[in-house]
Amino acid sequence: MDETATLTSGARLHVDDLHRSVSSRQVAAMTFLNEIVAEFPAAISFAPGAPYEPFFADIEVGPLLDTFAAARRAAGLSPETVRRHLFQYGPSKGIINDLVAAALRADEAMDVQPDAIVMTVGCQEALFLTLLTLHPPGSVLAVPDPSYVGVTAAADALNIPVHPVPDDGAGPDLVALRAAAARERTAGRRLRALYVSPDFANPSGSRLTLAARHRLLETAADLDLIVIEDNPYAFTAAADDRLPSLKSLDREGRVVHTGTFSKVAVPGARVGYVVADQWVESRLGPPVRLAAMIAAGKNAVTLNTSPLAQAVIGGLLIEHGGSLAALGRHKAEQLRSNRAVLLERLVHHFGEPDRPDARVRWQAPEGGYFVQMELPVEADDALLRYSAETFGVLWTPMRGFYLGAGGERRIRLSCSALEHTEIVDGAARLVGFVGALPGNRR
Repeated sequence: MDETATLTSGARLHVDDLHRSVSSRQVAAMTFLNEIVAEFPAAISFAPGAPYEPFFADIEVGPLLDTFAAARRAAGLSPETVRRHLFQYGPSKGIINDLVAAALRADEAMDVQPDAIVMTVGCQEALFLTLLTLHPPGSVLAVPDPSYVGVTAAADALNIPVHPVPDDGAGPDLVALRAAAARERTAGRRLRALYVSPDFANPSGSRLTLAARHRLLETAADLDLIVIEDNPYAFTAAADDRLPSLKSLDREGRVVHTGTFSKVAVPGARVGYVVADQWVESRLGPPVRLAAMIAAGKNAVTLNTSPLAQAVIGGLLIEHGGSLAALGRHKAEQLRSNRAVLLERLVHHFGEPDRPDARVRWQAPEGGYFVQMELPVEADDALLRYSAETFGVLWTPMRGFYLGAGGERRIRLSCSALEHTEIVDGAARLVGFVGALPGNRR
């Protein structure tokens, strides 16, 4: 049957009749990127921020489930209870909260109780539910500009107005944040929360210094803001270069911390979490944790996070001594090695990033997945297709990460999923691509 027949019979749908979030500029940019990656499978792709696939080579789901089940039986649960926990609908808050709380306490100096944690379907659901819970009508979310598209897409889906705050690579501009709060008050709205990724943010690579973290928390207190901390790339820092999370520095209950096991464990498990230990008062009864309200919101979305997926992550944590740091150590070493190869190749081909006569500009953050490069022409979808078709190399246009103007000539390079040889070859292909751009022919 001709699929176009539905245009002349049955329900008539138009994109203008659908929710605006499904066709936003940011979502459209990510959709195009996914499509072009699939269209050019032989191209070397610096586009996705995905983990290195050999990390999964020795992961066996069955033994991990056995490890988790054995630990629960050793803790006093009957075999029948353990099976019910794995195979039945589970509690909205999750079944490995105790393991996650212990790991955060040991690795992040984050002293939280299991009942302050909600296990989620990846960090994306953690962000969605946190935004849903914190933003009644009339409240506004502040985000750095550029910002992770997942949080801006979630806010758009929830009809939450978003106020961009400039980020020059050192974190959100706090003077601009104060001005944003004042403008929202004048407009009769409340700036409710600030989203921030303090370590090697996607896509900017920004990292807040320790002093900047303290200043951000002080500003949040002055403005009565909740800080939504999303920190998936902190584990990539060397052990002697780790900085405390905002949540571990928080003394006023300002920070809601979201996390994921996608980067340090298995993205296919789709397990994340949110730490929300703030107390919420009510006229209907005694105060409850904010986590309980987030779990109530989860009942309207996914009910619960797959107990089997949680058990796989629980088994991995147990096998690594209950430590997130131990779970991510080997992966962080590989990522730092990949990043070193990419940066060395960029210097080899393009010279130092701050050369005044450089054909292109590029930035080298101290860690994380991403490097930015600025081209002499606009980096749009057409240029990406040209790069893929002619030179066999893919990258991510930065324009889609900005809420306002900006990033038109910038691209994002990720080397997280590549072999060293692919990085070397891909950098050489980038040279050919850049050399063919207007004004860059040798």
